[in-house]
Amino acid sequence: MTTRPDTTMPTTPNAPGLSTPVLLLMAVACGLCAGSNYFNQPLLHSIATQLQVRDASAALIVTLAQVAYAAGLLLLVPLGDMLERRALVTTLMLLAALGLFVSGFSGSYGMLALGTLLTGMFSVAAQVLVPLAATLAAPGRSGRAVGLVMSGLLTGILAARSVAGLLSEVGGWTLVYRAAGVAMVAVALALWWVMPRSRNTPQAHAPAQGYGQVLRSMGTLAMRHPRLRSRALLGGLSFASVSVLFSTMALLLAGPVHRLGDAGIGLVGLAGVAGALMANVAGRMADRGQAQVATTASVALLLLSWGALWLGASGLVWFVVGMLMADLALQGVHISNQNVIYRLDTTARARINAVYMTSYFTGAATGSALGSVAWLWGGWGAACTLGGSIAVLNALALAHDQRLAIQSRNAAPA
Repeated sequence: MTTRPDTTMPTTPNAPGLSTPVLLLMAVACGLCAGSNYFNQPLLHSIATQLQVRDASAALIVTLAQVAYAAGLLLLVPLGDMLERRALVTTLMLLAALGLFVSGFSGSYGMLALGTLLTGMFSVAAQVLVPLAATLAAPGRSGRAVGLVMSGLLTGILAARSVAGLLSEVGGWTLVYRAAGVAMVAVALALWWVMPRSRNTPQAHAPAQGYGQVLRSMGTLAMRHPRLRSRALLGGLSFASVSVLFSTMALLLAGPVHRLGDAGIGLVGLAGVAGALMANVAGRMADRGQAQVATTASVALLLLSWGALWLGASGLVWFVVGMLMADLALQGVHISNQNVIYRLDTTARARINAVYMTSYFTGAATGSALGSVAWLWGGWGAACTLGGSIAVLNALALAHDQRLAIQSRNAAPA
């Protein structure tokens, strides 16, 4: 495929858009980047045994990956509004691959920690690719493009644990990182070959912004756009509610009622892969101007899911149903949010995405921490009460966003 000239705006009248094969490759790249931060979760005991560290020290690797990813969201994703994006994505992915190789050939805990930090920080290439899909999509098809790419990202997250477990059984935990590093390099080079060049064109008479100004401008964007704030709040609360589930489900399923082993819990978790399907549905609804409808349905589904999960304390079928509903709801809210915020300022999509995703993952970390506390305090019943309460707050946040949407439509010129 030949390289097209720089693309500056998503609304260019004659923009041909991205072909489905290129979008699928972008989806694979997003899944690989996001999944790389979840490989470690089923491997912690093997890591602790081989590197001769305590389980608690091995578990710290998960936290390091989250902290590094958050740092990348704040410090690297905004570069998508400054630099040529194809080169940026490729460079970030190659640096993430370096981190995977450092982890895969590590002989000490320090080297594994370094590799984890590198992979976590530079795997935010996925968060440059998602708004880029909206930018390069054909007019009227940005929702479909974002939905397809996000489906890959979500599938990568959900499948990473199972893939890591299988590879570890074949050749040990280091094989997981080595294989992922090879795949990351291959996909990065393929993206460089097929993706068009793309960067923002400086506005006339506007001075070029430095890196520090770009970072500060994220606060300005948050203040300027009320719906960026409302949708960031929606995303954070949705992920917080579902993270209560993610942080406590293994404790319930391994308990005296269900008595599932690690493999069984992993299989139950795979039910959430169906949630990736919601990404395409929500994206297509957004293209038809129904993002608000998709959000409302998803917020309601999240509320209902906690009723099913409550019943899941004694019935595995109810638990699976509730988990599936929660995953569908989370993706429906998330994709709808992205389609709304990407329309706020087409020249600042990377920075807008950085603001939103920082709120999104802050919600996830908060929900996980509160979920653990709730479990210690009152078991599964307390966890369900907490998750349902956050879902109620999410519904209130939706009502606020709907008022802002109405005000925006009324203020729009006829």
